[in-house]
Amino acid sequence: MNTPNTPRPSRRGVLKAAGGIAAAVTVGAATNFATAASARAVDDGFGLTIVDRNESDPRMRYFRFATAEIGWNPGVNVLLPSDYWTSGATYPVLYLHHGGLQDFREFDQLGIRDWSAGLPIVVVMPDGGQAGWASNPVSTNVGPRNWENFHLNQLLPWVEANFRVFGEYAGRAVAGFSMGGFGAMKYTAKYYGTFSSVSAHSGPCSIRRDEGAVVHWANLSSAVKDLGGGTVYGVPWDEARVTADNPVERLESYRNKRIFLVAGTSPDPTNPFDTFNETQVLAGQREFKSLLDGASIPYEAYEVPGGHIVRPDRMIADLNGMIGWLRPAG
Repeated sequence: MNTPNTPRPSRRGVLKAAGGIAAAVTVGAATNFATAASARAVDDGFGLTIVDRNESDPRMRYFRFATAEIGWNPGVNVLLPSDYWTSGATYPVLYLHHGGLQDFREFDQLGIRDWSAGLPIVVVMPDGGQAGWASNPVSTNVGPRNWENFHLNQLLPWVEANFRVFGEYAGRAVAGFSMGGFGAMKYTAKYYGTFSSVSAHSGPCSIRRDEGAVVHWANLSSAVKDLGGGTVYGVPWDEARVTADNPVERLESYRNKRIFLVAGTSPDPTNPFDTFNETQVLAGQREFKSLLDGASIPYEAYEVPGGHIVRPDRMIADLNGMIGWLRPAG
């Protein structure tokens, strides 16, 4: 297990440098908005029309949307803190993205309710396609599959309008597993002022290495599972798009953020999928960490036995780390 390479700056120190005083002035207004938000029903907005919902569980809220950005109706689970309905507080928020060949229910099935029990954070878990790769693809033969637009331009403001979460950089985290971990890294760099904490659990951080193995895999998997023969990056590649999405080419975009990385060191040699994925993850994260070291950008990283899987103990540690970094509930 790797420990943080250097002591990270405190959350309060970063907030002060970024304008923490101004954030404090807005607390009263944010609280008033939050109280109003808790009193009204969750509604349509930002290009999202709710077509299915289940709000019977006091913690887990489910919604499905019609949206022009996706050619089918994507879903989202919103997991609330246990005291959400009694505290009146506003909470930090985590956008947690699933891996390939999964959907928005994955983390609930794995145990996110238990992992987050007692923690003052809202966890938003959206659909991202079987192989959506957090992208607006270069081409599609099955209608719109603009996952990036759905996640950032529609879902994020919809969450902030309907739930008591901080609608600011200091209150937002993004994380994911595998493809979702890549998406978290991409969104953090591309939308620099949006997320102050980023986590990649077995998520690739270098997509050009080994003759672009991850880019080729993104193109192939999206063509087969999501785009009906279309591709995320195009053939030949849209080089500007690859660069914009590649964490190792966006190093300065991670400065002054909390970075949490997990990779497996022993994928199953009899499972080609497991071996390919985690071998790329481990090599790419090592490359990324070396570049972060060279740039004096702190991070927290773990190399642990096993292959391409979600590790509950690392997820729990990550969630607690987010709580220590993000603007506290109140």
